[in-house]
Amino acid sequence: MKAYIFPGQGAQFPGMGADVYESHIEARNLFDQANEILGFRLTDVMFTGNTEDLKQTRITQPAIFLHSVVIAKLLGNAFQPDMVAGHSLGEFSALVAAGAISFEDGLSLVSQRATAMQAACEANPSTMAAILGLEDETVEKISNNILDEIVVAANYNCPGQVVISGSFKGVETACERLKEAGARRAMLLNVGGAFHSPLMEPARKALEKAIRDTLIQTPVCPVYQNVSAMPVTEPDEIKENLAIQLTAPVRWSQTMKNMIADGAGEFIEVGPGRVLQGLVRKVNRDVQVSGAIND
Repeated sequence: MKAYIFPGQGAQFPGMGADVYESHIEARNLFDQANEILGFRLTDVMFTGNTEDLKQTRITQPAIFLHSVVIAKLLGNAFQPDMVAGHSLGEFSALVAAGAISFEDGLSLVSQRATAMQAACEANPSTMAAILGLEDETVEKISNNILDEIVVAANYNCPGQVVISGSFKGVETACERLKEAGARRAMLLNVGGAFHSPLMEPARKALEKAIRDTLIQTPVCPVYQNVSAMPVTEPDEIKENLAIQLTAPVRWSQTMKNMIADGAGEFIEVGPGRVLQGLVRKVNRDVQVSGAIND
C-alpha cells in the first residue's frame, strides 16, 4: 500500500518550485492562481528570495503548501494514495491532495493560519528545541515539571527525537535538565515561536471559525491526522482535529507506526525537501521511501 506524506515548515529552500513553474503549464497556472488568491506575488519570493525571506511564517507556510500541492497535481493519475498524512502545515497539503479541501480553500486557510501564528509569536515571544536520544516519556516528564513556565512536547518526530515548545526561559531550563538526564543533544531551534503549544491558543481561536466555515468533503483515502495519529475520513472529525492542531502535539512518529501497521509498505514524500523520508527510515528501515518529484 502507498502512503503519501507532505512536509511542514522548515522544508523550504531558495528557488523552490521555479523548475516546475517553467516546465509545466498546469503548475504555472496554479502558481499564478495562488498569487491572485493571496494578493501578492508569493512566487517572486519562492523563486528569487533568499533564505531569510523564506523564513517569514507568512511566506513559508503558503510556499510549502503550494509547492506540495502542485507536485501532487503533476503526478496526475499516478497519484493513487491508499493513505496520506502531513507534518503540521503538511496536513493541509495532504487534505487538498486527497480531495477533502479545494485548492483555493486550502491556500486561504494556510494563509490565515500563517498570519494568526505570526501574531501569536509576536504577542508571546517563545521558542522550540530539538531533544535527541531520550525516550518520549522522559522528555514529557521533565518538560511538564518546569515550574511557572510553559513547556510541552510539541513534535514526536521519530524514536529518540522530540521537539519541545514553550517560553524562552522554560525551554532553556528544560534543555539543561534534559541534558542532565542523558539527552545526546538539546538544541534551540531558529523558529518564530512556540508552535504546537498552549502559547498558540490565540492563533487557534483565530483559525477555528475559518476551519468550521470551510467545506470539507470525504477524502479519497484515510488521512492520518496529527492530533490523534489515526486514520480519519469523516469531514466533521477532520474539522475538529484541524481546529485543535495548533495547540496539540504533532504525533508524527506514532502516525508512521500506525500507517505501517495498517499496511503501508511504500512512503512517497510530496513537496520540498527530504526530511520526512529520513524520519520514516528511523521508524522502520524495511519500508520503501522516495520523493515524488525532485525539482
